[in-house]
Amino acid sequence: MTSTSRSTSHSTAHSALAPYGWDEDWADAFAPYAAEGLLPGRVVRVDRGQCDVVTADGVLRADTAFVTPHDPLRVVCTGDWAAVEPDGTPRYVRTYLPRRTAFVRSTSSKRSEGQILAANVDHAIVAVSLAVELDLARIERFLALAWESGAQPLVVLTKADLVPDPVTLAHLVQDVENCAPGVPVLSVSAAHGEGLDVLAAAVGGGTAVLLGQSGAGKSTLANALLGEDVMDVQATRDMDGKGRHTTTTRNLLVMPGGGVLIDTPGLRGVGLWDAGSGVGQVFAEIEELARDCRFHDCAHESEPGCAVLAAIDSGELSERRLESFRKLMRENQRIVAKNDARLRAEIRKEWKRRDAIGKAAMEAKRGRLR
Repeated sequence: MTSTSRSTSHSTAHSALAPYGWDEDWADAFAPYAAEGLLPGRVVRVDRGQCDVVTADGVLRADTAFVTPHDPLRVVCTGDWAAVEPDGTPRYVRTYLPRRTAFVRSTSSKRSEGQILAANVDHAIVAVSLAVELDLARIERFLALAWESGAQPLVVLTKADLVPDPVTLAHLVQDVENCAPGVPVLSVSAAHGEGLDVLAAAVGGGTAVLLGQSGAGKSTLANALLGEDVMDVQATRDMDGKGRHTTTTRNLLVMPGGGVLIDTPGLRGVGLWDAGSGVGQVFAEIEELARDCRFHDCAHESEPGCAVLAAIDSGELSERRLESFRKLMRENQRIVAKNDARLRAEIRKEWKRRDAIGKAAMEAKRGRLR
């Protein structure tokens, strides 16, 4: 390929792919593959070993067999920027560019493998329905994964029209804000168009992934952001607020005001996957309090001089927040330990240490009672 043809190809790719997030940094990263005659494109859908890739030549169907490693976190996923063969039957994705961010959860399998849901995401929209009672612990779980991905989380309380009293709605928003430090919380009504302009402005110009349980109103919200009925919408069961999966694959679509949206199927299980720093960001106030604990490895359970427990006693911190923090930290530690023999040994050692402290405390108490 001559320098003139490379320049023309670069310009064509930039103008065609810019709406999907293509920029000069992606172009520079792709340069070695362009020299091989491969086409740049963004993966807009993955389905059973094949994917749809939007390129300057249009949307191409390509096989992912060349990028099928044993590590499930390295498979092609929606949001990837891929290097695609210019022709061939079948046509293959040769590789994908290093990801800037990646949203990963633990699978429900006993092997506890990681599953990548979306790549190169700027905003993680956590959709939560106001049609049912708020599950703050689940919101915290979603936010831990969102922070860990490298994206900016955003909580959207959907179906706000079902809470007509503004005072009640304000209290619900406040409850979520209290468990989501540093995260914007918006209430929207896709049915009435309320709050959608603020949401569109918040996520416009980048890549947003839409997350939440079935029945959270994700498909309705996606249609509102996309300006057309792209996603099927099904009724939600009144008894528990749950819906059937209306989205069965992850699809990347361009929003009319700029930016792209990745819609995902409703997530029943949201397991953590090496999300220690994400959990720390969700519970930033506990991390801050812990700095004043007497012991640097304080477990915030019964240790003397624990600043976290002192905050519980004073009412500064709620018991629910601390219990949620403990639960997510334990779960994340188990997941990481399954893949790290050294860490498993350290955990067993720590358990023995705490057991010894507990026994010593009991012996001292018995001695005082004699």
